[in-house]
Amino acid sequence: MSRIIISAAHRSSGKTTICIGLCAALRKRGLIIQPFKKGPDYIDPMWLTAAAGKECLNLDFFMMGEKKICEAFQQASQNTDLSLIEGNMGFYDGLDIDGKDSTSYLSKILKTPVLLVIDASRMTYGIAPLVFGYQHFDPDNLISGIILNNVASTRHEVKLKEAIRKHSDLEVLGAIPRLPEIEIKERHLGLIPIKEDLHLISVIESIATVIQNYVDLDKVISLSRYAFSLPTLKKQEYQIPSPVVKIGISRDPVFTFYYKENLDALARAGAELVPFNTLTDDKLPQVDGLYFGGGFPEIFIESLSKNKPLLTDIRTSIEQGIPVYAECGGLMYLARNISYQGITKEMVGAIPCDICVYEKPQGHGYVILQTTTKNQWFNFDGKIRGHEFHYSQIINPVQMNFGYNVIRGKGVNGRHDGIIYKNVIASYTHFHSLGVPQWAQQFVSFVERGKAYK
Repeated sequence: MSRIIISAAHRSSGKTTICIGLCAALRKRGLIIQPFKKGPDYIDPMWLTAAAGKECLNLDFFMMGEKKICEAFQQASQNTDLSLIEGNMGFYDGLDIDGKDSTSYLSKILKTPVLLVIDASRMTYGIAPLVFGYQHFDPDNLISGIILNNVASTRHEVKLKEAIRKHSDLEVLGAIPRLPEIEIKERHLGLIPIKEDLHLISVIESIATVIQNYVDLDKVISLSRYAFSLPTLKKQEYQIPSPVVKIGISRDPVFTFYYKENLDALARAGAELVPFNTLTDDKLPQVDGLYFGGGFPEIFIESLSKNKPLLTDIRTSIEQGIPVYAECGGLMYLARNISYQGITKEMVGAIPCDICVYEKPQGHGYVILQTTTKNQWFNFDGKIRGHEFHYSQIINPVQMNFGYNVIRGKGVNGRHDGIIYKNVIASYTHFHSLGVPQWAQQFVSFVERGKAYK
């Protein structure tokens, strides 16, 4: 099982761009690449999926735990030529003071060599103590090579390599210049989701060409084969049952934040997922329930607001009792209106509140919740884990019921999350089915109960 981790000394070093380019360049060589992203992120995995041509999966210590990370990684890595994992934050960074949720620790439990990306801009001989420190801070680390990014010139590259060679035995496998054609535009949550604009696919081609020109792909492949063997894991075979419910799912440029494992879990629980488009469809498909994932409805408020027939159909269906599950962007869409950059537009109007999008995050990080007695959707035992990252907040709320008490995180108001209205539950928290395994079955069961009451 060939595999490699791409990490960095710190954030914004260019590791996502390099991972995108590596996936695309290795794919061009005819290799089957399975991408992974450490952490709960949705956006980077979209880019990695497009580059590799294979669905990127998340590996998150807080939500999934170590055991499930190892199982999920091995299951997904079967029948592939090379698994590529993009780390998050810096190599040693994490919530745990002992680093047991860092990319460094992930490399150890997955026994995987690491390529360390270093942003070399405005740096020459100073790269030597940086590399030396990362290599020797933990003698058991698996850093196995260096990729230099933002190299100013050939002369700059020579100086950097000489400094590294003098104080380290790590080989430099690539030196990438600063090139405007491989820069990906960013927004408040990071990169622009590629599903919002398919013209961005051309950027992947440009990045792949740069990686082919400036990174020794043969050595990357060779290094990936030095990964230590992992315990044999029996491949899981899932039987997809005949659907018991049909769930409409918003799959369009607006709502793009869905974990593949969540969609798979719903199918195994008996749901047929029926896609619809909030921008172009004038009515809902014939379904028993609705699922709105996260996304950026504020970017599309003009187009969403103009689609009055669909807004009316959704609002009418909610008033008639259709079960609706919504996360973050979905919550925003179901509110009365969204205000963003001085513009206010009407949305579905089912949830009795308005939404205002601010310039700074209103909730960011991992979340721990407990279900309340008001929550008829879910009955999770004990504490449940998820994550949130939203620049919006509800304003002008009418009296509300909530499905969760917030133990850690912000949620809707710092104390509660999961707004309940009729058969709707809408929260800022995102769940991952490997962290909340009962989520999918209880989701389907609630929709099935609603179907029986019709």
